[in-house]
Amino acid sequence: MADQITIASEPKEAAAGGKPVIRLENVFKTYDLGEIQVQALRGVSVEVRAGEFVAVMGPSGSGKSTVMNILGCLDRPTKGRYFLDGVDVSGMTKTELARIRNRKLGFVFQQFNLLSRTSALENVELPTVYAGVSPEERTRRAMEALTRVGLADRAGHHPSQLSGGQQQRVAIARGLVNRPSILLADEPTGNLDSRTSVEIMDILQTLNNEQGLTIVLVTHEPDIALFAKRTLLFRDGKLKRDSLVEDRQVAHEVLKSLPTAEQQAAEDAEEETQRLAKDDATA
Repeated sequence: MADQITIASEPKEAAAGGKPVIRLENVFKTYDLGEIQVQALRGVSVEVRAGEFVAVMGPSGSGKSTVMNILGCLDRPTKGRYFLDGVDVSGMTKTELARIRNRKLGFVFQQFNLLSRTSALENVELPTVYAGVSPEERTRRAMEALTRVGLADRAGHHPSQLSGGQQQRVAIARGLVNRPSILLADEPTGNLDSRTSVEIMDILQTLNNEQGLTIVLVTHEPDIALFAKRTLLFRDGKLKRDSLVEDRQVAHEVLKSLPTAEQQAAEDAEEETQRLAKDDATA
């Protein structure tokens, strides 16, 4: 799948700019399943510098999700070291890792993981509660984050009152509310249609290009990876390729070529009308 992406040579030199904010050194991860041991990662070494936008790709079982869990301080390497902002976090306790997650990392998932009975604003505020932020500051930060994703006017809506794309925007705002230095996005477009997926990538590109936010995105979709600046291809627990995206897509421009939701609905209705007319004619 990822082989469809056009790449440039010598990615590390070309991508170098900011300081390394992520560094994995010879990382192994082994899961002990009783009599069976599964080697999810086999000696992975990689750096991500401040301000990069990296897409992590690979088939199911390749190790990309395990890498994401380690980067997000949700899991620890069996062997090897993980440096986050220059600090070795591989041996930290669960409490220490939770503190790091809350201070430095933002998360966006394929499943939006929103609380159904609370408003968009309250969903976005949630990480600030765990961070001990005052109620007034929580609201201010949450509104600021919703504004950044274009949903300030939906702050009082519940998830059931929002489209899938709007729910994912709320989830992105929640990931931004504690002002992380790194945003980790795990299949953020997996449940969305084509246009909405590009709209989400437009938000991520804006955060990366205009605000310098470092983004690591897991995706199995080659067309989504084209919006990143660099791709890491995993297979069988190893990093097989580390490449720059040469023909990077600009989401804002791609959106101009896609039909709006209203246009798509009209096209679908026309196709359905034509199908019914054809069925009647052959009946």
